Amino acid sequence: MNIKRLIESLSPNERKILPYLEEEINLICEKSELDNTSVLRALEYLQNKKIIELNFEKKKTVEIGINGSLYKSKGLPERRLLHLLDKKHIISLSEAQKESKLSNDEFKASLGALKKKALIELKNGKISLNANKEEISKKSFEESLIESLPLDYESLSPEQIHGLKSLENRKGIIQIKEIKIPHINITKLGKEISESKIKSQKLIEQLTPETLKKDSLWKGKKFRRYDILSPLPAISGGKRHFVNQSIDYAKKIWTDMGFKEMSGNLIVSSFWNFDTLFTAQDHPVREMQDTFFINKEKELPDKELVKAIKDSHEKGVAGSKGWEYNWEEKQAKKAVLRTHTTCLSSQTLAKLKEKDLPVKFFALGKCFRNETVDWSHGFEFNQTEGIVVDKNANFRHLLGYLKQFFDKMGFKKIRMRPAYFPYTEPSVEIDVWHPEKRVWLELGGAGIFRPEVTIPLLGKNIPVLAWGPGFDRILMDYYEIKDLRELYKNDLSKLRKMKIWVK
Repeated sequence: MNIKRLIESLSPNERKILPYLEEEINLICEKSELDNTSVLRALEYLQNKKIIELNFEKKKTVEIGINGSLYKSKGLPERRLLHLLDKKHIISLSEAQKESKLSNDEFKASLGALKKKALIELKNGKISLNANKEEISKKSFEESLIESLPLDYESLSPEQIHGLKSLENRKGIIQIKEIKIPHINITKLGKEISESKIKSQKLIEQLTPETLKKDSLWKGKKFRRYDILSPLPAISGGKRHFVNQSIDYAKKIWTDMGFKEMSGNLIVSSFWNFDTLFTAQDHPVREMQDTFFINKEKELPDKELVKAIKDSHEKGVAGSKGWEYNWEEKQAKKAVLRTHTTCLSSQTLAKLKEKDLPVKFFALGKCFRNETVDWSHGFEFNQTEGIVVDKNANFRHLLGYLKQFFDKMGFKKIRMRPAYFPYTEPSVEIDVWHPEKRVWLELGGAGIFRPEVTIPLLGKNIPVLAWGPGFDRILMDYYEIKDLRELYKNDLSKLRKMKIWVK
């Protein structure tokens, strides 16, 4: 770009500061009648056009804080206490706080500061002045420091540094800031432009519908030339959180495979969360250390279903013995934060009729466990649930559905291990390989619901394939996240760079 074209591309603010580039920033602001932010922005544009070079010097300054501004006008709390002691000489602690009108924190801070300087004496619940006016004046350097702020940190005297240290630990009195001071170097090109005669011709900055309507507003006028080559800051548009994007993607996989979505409440009764899934009422998973209980009770469904679940636990069904204990409605009514989305499966099965079969359902949502939080565990997590209700379904179909889902999610290296769960038989544990940690990540279980689950809910022992792998750990692998907690830290700089889930 030649000099003429470069000059024509200068914005009004760039033109305003050009004559003052050899001045300090504060003088540029004053002479151009622009604020500091506008001047700095214009300088950056000039640097992009290679008219100037900017170098920033880092400098620490000591500035007054919110409480410091208040104490600057009223005096430090210890100064107000000293004024009182100068009149009373000796006074009880309770009366001193009351008459000085200091808050509890201010009073304690004042006592500590004055005692440290040996200006007061505390004895038998009373406070007395232990210094004359000359000693008080010598040891009250903090006030003079506050009066002189702001100050350059590097130029502080030993006495000021001592005062700074005593004020630093007290909330909001002072603040140490690191500022960047720009230094301007005019380039060879900049000097050539400075020597050129820049006409003060008014250029049209933008073309608007109003401008086009009247010939007089644009005909014979000069438009400012736009520089399309200068670098600009990246613009991050709004988008859905990557976890929500991934949930949408997984839901589409299930619906493409012919599944219908299940939904329900986060707070459910123990009846739906445990009892319908043949989890004994004395099972460890129902203890406080594993489950979040809510201090309320939930109503149970119709008596016929409750009796069927009770009989399944106490006596068993289809030749099984059950758990052989006395099942209690009180335990079943306890409200919990759902520990898995499988409670949605049991609620769905209870509503099905034989004419609805075969049918496939899925769910994807939040669950809660009383876990110790670490890189691979959280007290809340997303789980993806699925059931297939079909008279002709078998275990091979179950493995096929799982492999198809994980393949579509981009996982080629998975394994399924024999496992035990109270409500499925046979059962498997699903693992995926984590290349960073070089370990197998456990995602969750799958299996075929036991007769003790299906007969009370469906009325017949119809095969029900079921699975419920954890979804958050799937996200960890795809997004190369090493710590599960990073999923919900909401670091904006990272969120802007997160890729969309596309496999």
